[in-house]
Amino acid sequence: MTAALSTLAFLATMWMLVIVGAWVLEQSGSKIAAALKGRSAAPTLTTTPMRLRHRERGRKAIHATPRLSAAA
Repeated sequence: MTAALSTLAFLATMWMLVIVGAWVLEQSGSKIAAALKGRSAAPTLTTTPMRLRHRERGRKAIHATPRLSAAA
């Protein structure tokens, strides 16, 4: 009886490994195949550097008030 139960447990484990392996290959099989061939899985996007322009903020002129003049 022990041999029958251990065989059943072994077969269930092997079946589960096959199911998990199939799921992994379904999810990332193309990436694995590309890696084995030495290629990238997805085509790389080429980007060109953009020149960013920003305006210089002008500072507001501080006008001297009599209070500020006296403090100086």
